Amino acid sequence: MHAMRTALAGALLAVCAAPALAGTVTVITSFPKDLTQAYKTAFEKANPGITLEILNKNTVSGIAFVRETPAGQRPEVFWASAPDAFEVLGRDKLLAKSADIANKDVPDKIGSYPINDPGGMYLGQALAGYGIIYNTRYIAAHKIPAPVEWKDLLSPAWFGHVGITSPSRSGTMHLTVETILQGEGWDEGWRTLLRMSGNSSAVTERSFGVPDGVNNGQFGAGPVIDFFGLSSKYSKFPVEFVYPSETAIVPANIALIEGAKNTEEGKKFIAFTLSQAGQELLLEPKISRLPVLPYSALAGKIPPGYPDPAEIAKRSKVHFDADLSQSRYYVVQSLYDQTVTFRLKELQAATKAIYDAEAKLGDKAKSGKAAELLDQARKLTWAPLIDSKKAADPAFLAIFAGNKKDAAVNQQITKLEGEWNGSARANYEEAVKLARQAAAL
Repeated sequence: MHAMRTALAGALLAVCAAPALAGTVTVITSFPKDLTQAYKTAFEKANPGITLEILNKNTVSGIAFVRETPAGQRPEVFWASAPDAFEVLGRDKLLAKSADIANKDVPDKIGSYPINDPGGMYLGQALAGYGIIYNTRYIAAHKIPAPVEWKDLLSPAWFGHVGITSPSRSGTMHLTVETILQGEGWDEGWRTLLRMSGNSSAVTERSFGVPDGVNNGQFGAGPVIDFFGLSSKYSKFPVEFVYPSETAIVPANIALIEGAKNTEEGKKFIAFTLSQAGQELLLEPKISRLPVLPYSALAGKIPPGYPDPAEIAKRSKVHFDADLSQSRYYVVQSLYDQTVTFRLKELQAATKAIYDAEAKLGDKAKSGKAAELLDQARKLTWAPLIDSKKAADPAFLAIFAGNKKDAAVNQQITKLEGEWNGSARANYEEAVKLARQAAAL
């Protein structure tokens, strides 16, 4: 009996000492279920004994989760579209090198942009561009011209018909915002973003709220990453997707997290996503992503008319700078939230007041006192609260890159955000008054 008890105790001790959830790969990702379920099914079939666990979080929440989880207990894999998010994780030493599992058939660059991190900390798993999804039935019913460029969504005809999300809620929206800022410059880029946002009817809670809203006719159009637009189109929704000339083709990345529980299993999953089988999954209609493997390696698998990332990169005006994006990552998110997300009603009201005055005045809006008042209203509504010089100031950027748990850092950020929020509200309200004064002339 004593021997049995000793053996049983030993067995229990062995179970308790085993790694938690051995054989499980936990993946933090912002990607939709259609994609993650396809990879889970295929990977588990190819790797009996390994379970794939999906932890779905938006990119910003995913970064925070990795930061806050102690080493040894972290998930294995981070998988998202935004290269600047991986730069943030790399800077914080939260990624492990994974260059040894890279697929050697993947080209070094797409256009001038490296597909894999030169430092070996993360790998390109798919390619992505940024553009406009629009509902063909919706725009026909409302008699709105189909958009081709970002500027097309800024006209009065689009007021109330655009759906957007926030860069703080979506890594793909953050990339879209940065693409516009880098393509047009800080001041003109923010003017485009504020005008587009002024034309929006809602700021959705997650990135997929925009394509879902366009698919079902809640919105006429919206800015999205290409796989949202392409998967909707190839799933037979009444939508089209266009790449504006100001787009960027950059990798959607995958990386091994430093201090994970089951590193070797995590490596196997990353390698699978980069394999021939893993890349072919991207071409399924519900997924519709651009592979990192060259099309020559996927002969016979590419659907007719499928976008060619090499061609899009060649004609794009934007050479995306991930270092620049990473350096102002939290500044862009915060500024957008304080001037758009939390002040959307006021921004909409100011935008509408300007349009109403322009329509009422006609040619009279182009000169004299009315033109002067409207110009002031436009600047108050659509000019960024901080200029390009301030946005590039290292001391200013360092505030937002600081540890949010530090009370002094948090106090500084809260103070700045409060000032921006108050200024945005005051500016929009003043713009409404000025536009109405112009209209009264």
